[in-house]
Amino acid sequence: MAVEVQYRVVRNGIEKMTFTNKKEADAYDRLLDLAEHIETVLEAAPVELNEQDREALALFLAQHQAELSGPKKKPAKKTEKTDKSAGDDVKAVA
Repeated sequence: MAVEVQYRVVRNGIEKMTFTNKKEADAYDRLLDLAEHIETVLEAAPVELNEQDREALALFLAQHQAELSGPKKKPAKKTEKTDKSAGDDVKAVA
């Protein structure tokens, strides 16, 4: 007989998801916490959303939080420096 460890994420008595990895279960639980917080913020929004749409939107925003933090920075380009010690203007690429 095999023994399996399972981590269940339960909200309001309803099982939301089951994981075999504690780290993944904790991450999903934090995602649901964030979605709940976003939902309470959306309740005060100047637009009318029914409860089901508000929950779906809150979960979507929580799942895409990295994208909401703004555009990713592009890697810095190599800069050109001028070396005047040789007498002539020589460009060196760093």
